[in-house]
Amino acid sequence: MRDEDRLQIPLMDMGACEAEASEQWDFVLVADRQTQKSLKQVQRQDQFLWQLRSKGFYFKKIEDQKQVFFGIRADNRIFDLYRTLLMESDGPGPGVEPARLTTTIPVTTRIRIVNFILNSKMETGDTFEDLVKDGVFETKFPLHKGEEHLKKRWAQWRNMVQEQPIDEIRNYFGEKVALYFAWLGWYTYMLVPAALVGLIVFLSGFALFNASQISKEICEANNIFMCPVGDHGRRYHRLSELCTFAKLTHLFDNEGTVLFAIFMALWATVFLEIWKRQRARVVLHWDLYGWDEDQEEMALGLINCPDYKLRPYQHSYLRSTVILVLSLFMICLMIGMAHVLVVYRVLAAALFSSFLEQQVTTAVVVTGALVHYVIIVIMTKVNKWVALKLCDFEKPRTFSERESKFTVKFFTLQFFAHFSSLIYIAFILGRINGHPGKSTRLAGLWKLEECHLSGCMMDLFVQMAIIMGLKQTLSNCVEYLKPWLAYKCRLMPACGYGHKSQDPELREWRQNYLMNPVTTFSLFDEFMEMMIQYGFTTIFVAAFPLAPLLALFSNLVEIRLDAIKMVRLQRRLVPRKAKDIGIWLQVLETIGVLAVIANGMVIAFTSEFIPRVVYKYRYGPCRQPNSTDDCLKGYINHSLSVFYTKDFQDPVTIEGSENVTECRYRDYRNAHDYNFSEQFWFILAIRLAFVILFEHVALCIKLIAAWFVPDVPQSVKNNVLDKKYRILRDKMCFSSKSTDV
Repeated sequence: MRDEDRLQIPLMDMGACEAEASEQWDFVLVADRQTQKSLKQVQRQDQFLWQLRSKGFYFKKIEDQKQVFFGIRADNRIFDLYRTLLMESDGPGPGVEPARLTTTIPVTTRIRIVNFILNSKMETGDTFEDLVKDGVFETKFPLHKGEEHLKKRWAQWRNMVQEQPIDEIRNYFGEKVALYFAWLGWYTYMLVPAALVGLIVFLSGFALFNASQISKEICEANNIFMCPVGDHGRRYHRLSELCTFAKLTHLFDNEGTVLFAIFMALWATVFLEIWKRQRARVVLHWDLYGWDEDQEEMALGLINCPDYKLRPYQHSYLRSTVILVLSLFMICLMIGMAHVLVVYRVLAAALFSSFLEQQVTTAVVVTGALVHYVIIVIMTKVNKWVALKLCDFEKPRTFSERESKFTVKFFTLQFFAHFSSLIYIAFILGRINGHPGKSTRLAGLWKLEECHLSGCMMDLFVQMAIIMGLKQTLSNCVEYLKPWLAYKCRLMPACGYGHKSQDPELREWRQNYLMNPVTTFSLFDEFMEMMIQYGFTTIFVAAFPLAPLLALFSNLVEIRLDAIKMVRLQRRLVPRKAKDIGIWLQVLETIGVLAVIANGMVIAFTSEFIPRVVYKYRYGPCRQPNSTDDCLKGYINHSLSVFYTKDFQDPVTIEGSENVTECRYRDYRNAHDYNFSEQFWFILAIRLAFVILFEHVALCIKLIAAWFVPDVPQSVKNNVLDKKYRILRDKMCFSSKSTDV
């Protein structure tokens, strides 16, 4: 190795900064050793490094058996200029003397600014990413240094229920990561009451497990035969055979479901409003209340290049139209995935009927949920690629704007990928099938599947439980085991020579190099995962009251899992400054509105709540003032339509047809012509009225809660107001002194 490569090469008159070189290198650049055999590659490396010199950097080069490492450190003048431009809180305030500029610069600020410069175009027109694509460099990363306290207090499984050190996370990973963990911690804390109420609603069904009038009638209905469902299992089922399923359905389809759905609408609002207050306190504590992201990016641009030209806002109706059309096409594709699932379930029902006679419907629902989960995994990769291409085509002005636009597009596609099958089961399954004797068929051959004989809520519950269970268990296992195994595999080849070096700096750089690489999507993916979980927790919670409880347990693991990944398994994330969670807040608010709409429709159209209420007060015994019978007595007989078996096209092929003259099915149709009955239209009107009433009541409650709980605490407002007043007073005093002189 050349002697000059082992020396710290000052690229300008560094003064005191040269003495600080051993404390911390801002970044380490890595190149494959093979590049040193190519004169062209070496020249491009030197050219890039000498261009950094003109910006105020110096570096150190160390080689080992396989890689070449370049330690990069910037002159403090760069960061003094940054603080001067933005009047940073970690630098001087207005009226502070220039001598105060020697204040120590936070490591997160150093890393952030150096990363921006490294990613910017150089005089040759190349960026570091271009050089990586051409094989000139392999990667770059900031070093893990001073993380031991975070490892002990935060990144350990035994700290699962302990409070997170948000300030220390901010000082090490920056505000963006700290706000993510602050939000995730608050979300987890707020899940406790939601999980308790959901568990109470679910367990209340157990209290009425045997007391439900509907369950009693189903269990005692030995003389009522249900019509065959689908083309499989061509036999009549006694209604009493559904006794167990009827009791299970009552666990999550009871009177408490409506109250729980309204409670969750209120919960979602209170959660967001109090989070806004928490965020305001944190941001005030960090002295970032007046920080502006656009101003930050302009300051970084000026620091990197004094001739930096501001990029104006642009809008193209043609470009927006193309993006809209392509987005709608992708949404239709997501909906098409739901139709593929429909086809699968129809074909699976025909296949399973050959060896599963009694449990065909259950097998189809379970395997359908597994197929949907596989589709979600595949479409997640496709959706990310499509969203990136659409975002690049839109040509956003800044990185933050690009991130926001990408988030909206990706979340929209992910929403349809995750919830299309649930929407199908909740609102379409079994509603376009016709009636016994005249069924709608796929391609004229296979009969469309129907809901479970106990109702569509059972299908929706199973689908929710399987998908959410897999997302929270299998995904978490993969999320931890994949980086852990990858890290161990990267360490194995290095064990033979990695510890031979006597240079402690080389050992440190190689140790960081062997950790798993991170990308700009590392934190984004964590946010997206939590948004989808939040959607499952709120949007169809009326069908799955245990969703908040499952999310609570998952989040307790998720916090420590993410902490361990970031501190122990991955290279250090480049810190990013932020004073909120950005566009994700709008995503959460959108999910809250969708939750109100979806839960209202689930209660109205999927559950038996509306038909039961209508029967109570219009057809049941309670319409008689002196009746002592249960209000739902006779409900089962009333809710099942009659079909005469002689009207089947092939009644002989149905097992036991010689002893059954009529069978029953779930619908409201006339017995003589099988058209919709008067009860059907009356109940449909009540369903629609309930949806409108429920949504208006729930949204009004949300608005009142949002008004009642201010976004920003009064103490924060008063502190900000006082700070503005003191700054103006200082400027006024400084101006008066200047005038006197």
